[in-house]
Amino acid sequence: MTVPFDAPADALATAAERFPLQFARTRRFSLGVPRRFTVSPDGERVLFVRGMSGTDPVSRLWLYEDGVERMLADPAGPDFTDEAPGEVPPEELARRERARETSSGVVSYAADEAARLVAFALQGRLWVVRTDGGGPRRIATAGPVVDPRPSPDGSLIAYVSGGALHTVRADGTADRLLAGPEGEQVTYGLSDHVSQESVGRSRGHWWSPHSDALLVARVDTAGVRRRYISDPANPERPPRVVPYPAAGTPNAEVSLHLLRVSGERTGVRLPEAAGEDHPEGAWTDRTFEYVVSAGWDGRGPLVSVQTRDQRSVHVLAVDERSGGTRTVSRAHDHAWVALRPGTPLRLASGALAVAARPGGDTQGLDIGGTATPPGLEVREVVGAAGGRVYFTAGEEPTETHVWSYATDAPEEGFVRISDAPGVHTAAVGGPTVVLDSRTPDGQTVTVLRTGVPVGRIAVLAEEPLVTPRPLALSLGERELRSRLYLPSWHRPGDGPLPVLLSPYAGHGMQVVLKVRTWWVAVAQWFAEQGFAVLVTDGRGTPGRGEAWEKAVHGDRLTAVLEDQIDALHAAAALHPDLDLTRVAMRGWSFSGYLAAAAVLRHPEVFHAAIAGAASIDRRLYDTHWEERFLGHPDVFPQDYTRNSLLDEAGALIRPLMLVHGLADDNVAVAHTLRFSAALLAAGRPHTVLPLSGAGHLVSQERTASGLLLLERDFLRKSLGL
Repeated sequence: MTVPFDAPADALATAAERFPLQFARTRRFSLGVPRRFTVSPDGERVLFVRGMSGTDPVSRLWLYEDGVERMLADPAGPDFTDEAPGEVPPEELARRERARETSSGVVSYAADEAARLVAFALQGRLWVVRTDGGGPRRIATAGPVVDPRPSPDGSLIAYVSGGALHTVRADGTADRLLAGPEGEQVTYGLSDHVSQESVGRSRGHWWSPHSDALLVARVDTAGVRRRYISDPANPERPPRVVPYPAAGTPNAEVSLHLLRVSGERTGVRLPEAAGEDHPEGAWTDRTFEYVVSAGWDGRGPLVSVQTRDQRSVHVLAVDERSGGTRTVSRAHDHAWVALRPGTPLRLASGALAVAARPGGDTQGLDIGGTATPPGLEVREVVGAAGGRVYFTAGEEPTETHVWSYATDAPEEGFVRISDAPGVHTAAVGGPTVVLDSRTPDGQTVTVLRTGVPVGRIAVLAEEPLVTPRPLALSLGERELRSRLYLPSWHRPGDGPLPVLLSPYAGHGMQVVLKVRTWWVAVAQWFAEQGFAVLVTDGRGTPGRGEAWEKAVHGDRLTAVLEDQIDALHAAAALHPDLDLTRVAMRGWSFSGYLAAAAVLRHPEVFHAAIAGAASIDRRLYDTHWEERFLGHPDVFPQDYTRNSLLDEAGALIRPLMLVHGLADDNVAVAHTLRFSAALLAAGRPHTVLPLSGAGHLVSQERTASGLLLLERDFLRKSLGL
């Protein structure tokens, strides 16, 4: 239970001491939260996954119907415990790492069009269950299963095993190989590393509406450089081999194929390169190397491709018989074309919902030729149902709401569905909207039918043992959205507080939002340890238009650090108890990189830093992500040098802790090891904390809880608290 602020001081202290273990045990308060909603086309059934409590790490498959939740599959139940233990395939482990999945059990699933037959994999085995009765059934397969997906009519299930795409009948008969890999580095039906990690495309096969064919991705990583990730704590284990395309190196070759269940195969003739309308630059690569989205609707397959330099995206209609393509939409940008999740979406009329060119300070959506209103920043298209397109957007950067537009009744205009201040998203089907809402009061999931609430799906997450009470600030001439967290026991004039900056501040993520979530609780916990914690979203983060987001093009640090420093000084002017002689920054991933840069470049402002999983050397990060900002390293070596920190190691004069998971296959531990070696060569003392067995997301209970305490102690010692 959350401890109120008027509780006795010893109760507050006890809760604060127990928080790190709670934070780790609940996997950042993610356990017990329903997710992965699927709404049936008639709106009657809602599928989702969730554990049994806020500390249960095993996800179950659930059905919400007629106002009641019913469990469809319990991996800890008798249907599954009689099975001999299996082994999760490495492709599935990689998919979970890309998705930052922290639970086990049923972590993903797929359903037929009517949401009657559901397929999922457990420890490499294929299971199906029906929503209209009966228990889970295991289906024999050719090998360990990854990403099983029923056909729309529910008669077949497609799955990947050993890099080969198979189909099997829903009754368990007639397993058939549709496409087998021609070599060890080839897969069919899976997504590649860059598409999952940086592009946002996690899938590799899509059924036709008539259940007679599939659109399938073939991935060949033969030309991709390999990384070898070992486990130093268990030296007898062989290293894990990961094809990882670092900036400037070859990508995986991705092609698309139309495979009919009858055995016929047709290659999709994707265009090789963009045409004359492609924007030129110092580095221009018109080759379409990225398949950024794919799908198949009633008018045929629809695919989006992006050039290697990311300045052109073409949407292609595919002829399902010949494999020929026709460009139906183009987007260009002199920096990069932003990929809007959920687009392109083809409407019943054949028109498209695609990202619109920005108007003013916002990035909008074009729905069949109708643009969203100026001032509405569109984040994602979540689906279409009942003649309406649903999307998320906000008029204020700290909020995101669910909106709809009726394509068959445009006179209604754009309608906002969510009300409470916060961050909302949705899943839709027929007249039903499942509204997933995070607000300052917590998280709720409400089922709406024809706009009227008819029920809720339970959120079982634990309440944090500390009660966040952020002060909302808009700082400086750029009105930097910020949150200041002060100790509950501190009153103005009590005395100076050391300041801890705890931003993310990188592309693709905001942390200054009207929500109560894990990073808000962590910020308040650090405040209870005696710090004034300041969190700021500056230039480069989403939500404030194209110019704001692309201010980091060519330089990932200067504007971002400037915004953090400006916010610090502006906050101190409003709150004189902030002690500017004792300032630190902590962060993970991009913000870990930012924290290291802060003490190197501005030791007059920052007096200590903790850099977790810091991407120190930009040449080591993947092609699609890094070339988006800095271009090709052979063309812009000066940008990569200026944005990497290895050559600046000799400038360190402040305490610095480096933390890194040794199993991280996203930001390789080589970043931290190379930086530590450079610091050592320059004679600069620093602290290195290696996390054995940890990936990019630290989920081991003892490691995650101990890390928070070690960070606190390092900051206290470094700032003299």
